[in-house]
Amino acid sequence: MGLESHLVELSDKHRKLEEDLHNELLRPHPDDFRVMELKKRKLRIKEELERLRHDDDLDIPVMKAS
Repeated sequence: MGLESHLVELSDKHRKLEEDLHNELLRPHPDDFRVMELKKRKLRIKEELERLRHDDDLDIPVMKAS
């Protein structure tokens, strides 16, 4: 799997977790444990996305002006 497709997959998972979290919070009595777990999973994915994007930026060679 290429980096770009992996980033898209992680972004999709992050979006889905955001929807799940939103729906849980709309419930009359949200499950605090579920909310906490969804937030943790969402944060892990966000950190992974940021790490991959940062690492990819470092891999781009810098062109020197002649």
